[in-house]
Amino acid sequence: MVEGREPDRGEPATDRQGLHSEAEMEENPHESPDRGSENLLSGLERVREAARRNSPERFTALLHHVTVDLLREAYHKLNPRAAPGVDEMTWKEYGQGLEVRLVDLHGRVHSGRYRAKPSKRIYLPKPDGKQRPIGIAAMEDKIVQQAVGWVLEQVYEEDFIGFSYGFRPGRSAHQALDAIWVAILQRKVNWIVDADVRSFFDHLDHGWMEKFLGHRIGDRRVRRLIQKWLRAGVSEEGEWSKTAVGTPQGAVISPLLANIYLHYVLDLWVQRWRKQEAKGEVIIVRYADDFVLGFQNREDAERFLKALEARMKQFGLEVHSEKTRLIEFGRFAMANRERREEGKPVTFDFLGFTHICAATRNGRFTVKRRSIAKRLRRKVQEVSVKLREIRHAPLPEQGNWLRQVIRGYFNYHAVPGNRKALDAFRTLLARAWFRSLRTRSQKARHLTWDRMQVLISRWLPTPCILHPYPNQRLCVHHPR
Repeated sequence: MVEGREPDRGEPATDRQGLHSEAEMEENPHESPDRGSENLLSGLERVREAARRNSPERFTALLHHVTVDLLREAYHKLNPRAAPGVDEMTWKEYGQGLEVRLVDLHGRVHSGRYRAKPSKRIYLPKPDGKQRPIGIAAMEDKIVQQAVGWVLEQVYEEDFIGFSYGFRPGRSAHQALDAIWVAILQRKVNWIVDADVRSFFDHLDHGWMEKFLGHRIGDRRVRRLIQKWLRAGVSEEGEWSKTAVGTPQGAVISPLLANIYLHYVLDLWVQRWRKQEAKGEVIIVRYADDFVLGFQNREDAERFLKALEARMKQFGLEVHSEKTRLIEFGRFAMANRERREEGKPVTFDFLGFTHICAATRNGRFTVKRRSIAKRLRRKVQEVSVKLREIRHAPLPEQGNWLRQVIRGYFNYHAVPGNRKALDAFRTLLARAWFRSLRTRSQKARHLTWDRMQVLISRWLPTPCILHPYPNQRLCVHHPR
């Protein structure tokens, strides 16, 4: 254990006399991998207990937790319908002779003979018209990454700070939304910094990543596995290219690595900055590389933005100047802007919702949330294209598919105050379905809107609010 050192210097902490942690001493690394799932989970829980008891300690023996049982659990955790990587191996194909394959994979991982394959690069359209690069890992890489990720989570879940919500077990985007809503209403928030890191996953620095891992992970075999994944490169249209920076979006291990990187680059730094530098209150909510901060004083917010730009640059990242904004937002924003004749307060977007300064019927300040209009329209366009493709399918098949789409949308967006957006989404899809059905044949052109209402009422769910108010749910998760 090293005391009095700043973790962002990239210097790994030393072991306590070079010994294993207590959790590692309790479990036999040569124990048979054919254990029950309860023993498997309890073994990982002992890692977490050790991390909880000895927070500065490095774990020098972790790989033995990656057993055949854990690899099997990792395989079954993967999405069976996911696209194959460069090995062209599907989930179902790998499952043929699964036990033999897993025993062989386990042996290669522990002997050092395992080799990571390059990620298969594809591109998905972004809202701004650009293309987002996605890396699809090979099947065995997905399995090992999932298993190693579970082991590492036991360590880092004891380190991560409470305002980090993205891709963490037991946490969700709605909890992050609850946190920012409650913080704005109950804390002294007058200014919002809506921050954006330019292409974070593409610019993650491998050198800093390895140094950050060294603070807690002393097992060189685990760190070599991560190095192999980072340096495996990408394959695009059959051509391999080296990756000196970045981690593929879409890789199983990437969200955890991103959280570890930002834990040291951003979270610990923000926690220290608001205690030592800020003159007023500062709140932050982070979901992966998307984060929002609230400030009591404008001077603090302006100084923070300058410091943030320098901080990100130090670790190979860049603040997106066009997407990062400082806006007046909070309980006094409406009155202040009205007095200055500047119109309504500016809104900000976070995790699919536009956040708006508003007032309740009693005149109290509140934050209303609406589904981001551009994303709603884009979703409607995507569904409309699919409806035209399946317009000749039987009506029950179309109706059932469309019902699932709408339910999926409602499950996320049905928050208090968002009823109008839900109604709009359902109405727009009903009209899109109507138009697609009228193109089935010449006879179908006689379909009227009145007759269409029968199909709509039968197949399309009626909007209803499914989520509680943020303060109610937050009190359940955090009784204090």
